[in-house]
This record gives sequence, C-alpha cells and structure tokens, in this order.
Amino acid sequence: MTAILSNLQAVRRAVTEAATAAGRPRDAVRLLAVSKTFPAASVSEAYQAGQTAFGENYLQEALDKIGTLRELPLEWHFIGPIQSNKTRPIAEHFAWVHAVDRLKIAERLSAQRPESLPPLNICLQVNVSGEASKSGVAPQDVAQLASELVRLPRLQLRGLMAIPAPTDDPAQQRAPFVQMRELLATLNAQGMQLDTLSMGMSHDFATAIQEGATIVRVGTAIFGARNYGGEQ
Repeated sequence: MTAILSNLQAVRRAVTEAATAAGRPRDAVRLLAVSKTFPAASVSEAYQAGQTAFGENYLQEALDKIGTLRELPLEWHFIGPIQSNKTRPIAEHFAWVHAVDRLKIAERLSAQRPESLPPLNICLQVNVSGEASKSGVAPQDVAQLASELVRLPRLQLRGLMAIPAPTDDPAQQRAPFVQMRELLATLNAQGMQLDTLSMGMSHDFATAIQEGATIVRVGTAIFGARNYGGEQ
C-alpha cells in the first residue's frame, strides 16, 4: 500500500467519524485533496485511490498538471488568491473557485467563462478571523457582495469559504466555523439557495465538519509535509 493510499484511507475514516459524530451523513462532506506543490504523479496516485477533486493555489503549476492529466476525469478547484490578469485561464480550466472576494474578479470570471462549459461554481472567501494578512471579504459585507454575484450570468454562487487563524484551543477553533455556518444560514434566509461551506484543513477539519462544512480542504494529511509553512 502506498503512503498516499494509506493517508487517503485514514482521512476518509476521520471524515466519516466526524460526520457521524455530528449526526450528518457521510456524503454530506466532500474531500478536496489540496495538491499544490506536489507533482502530477501524486495526483494520479490519489486518483487511482479513488480521489477525483483536487485543489490548487498556483495557476501555472495547476495548468501544467491539468494538461498532463487531461485524460483523467478530474475536478479542479482553484483555492488561491486571484489576480485580475489570471482570471481567464481560471475561468477556462477550473470547475470551482473558492476565493472570490471582489466584484471585479467575479465579473471577469463570468465574462470569461466559456459558453461550452457549465457555470463556474464559486465561493465567497470570508476573512472570518479579521487577519490583515488574509484575503477575504469582511463578515458584515458578505450579504452585499453575495447579492451582486448571484446576478452574474456564467457563475453559480454556491456558498462561503474561510481559512480561520490556526489555534489549538478547541473553543477558539470552533468559533469561526460557527460564525460561517450562521452567515450561510442568514444568506439562505434572505432567499439565496446556497449549499456549500468550504472550511476545515488538515489540522481542524473534524471541528469544521461538526459545524457544517460541506467541503474540507486537506493537503498535508494526504500527500505529506510541504517544505514551507502556511499550507492548506
């Protein structure tokens, strides 16, 4: 058994256990394998182990992998910050974008999404911990931006994404996930039909699942440690 297969099995068990503990069905939570900095061969290995959804932060690296693995039925998610001059290839090559936090970026993605493809699934990134170093819209501004995005024709607003400040304190770890769940509920109470909370990474996905995460973004627990800090 390869390390990636063994790690995937362990993560899937942990996801199932967290969902069960929260009284949720296992299929309510999707596992997104964050493959940034890892080669196409590692993605292929994870695919052979049954993983089909992969998250990337760096555009050129992602495009290289997408090209190399184009024969495989993979679903690519862009989860990094988005610069205006990179929206076209993102709109053309990805099924999901998790880090939209400006109307300008959303408008460009909508205009550049090919008509031959389904609408681009997007999540609004919320700076739920108020960190100056993090991208994301402030929680109090989410409703206004969401109301503008739902009108864009080639996008499908699916929900919210967050990367809370890391902490080992259980209460502090849970609080931002609770806030995200409540934000999504508020938007839906206003008539939106959103179904996605992209939150939880290798170190905290079990807590995120308990608070309603529908996509957990896991990299190091599947592929191993990266050689720099701040990984998903």
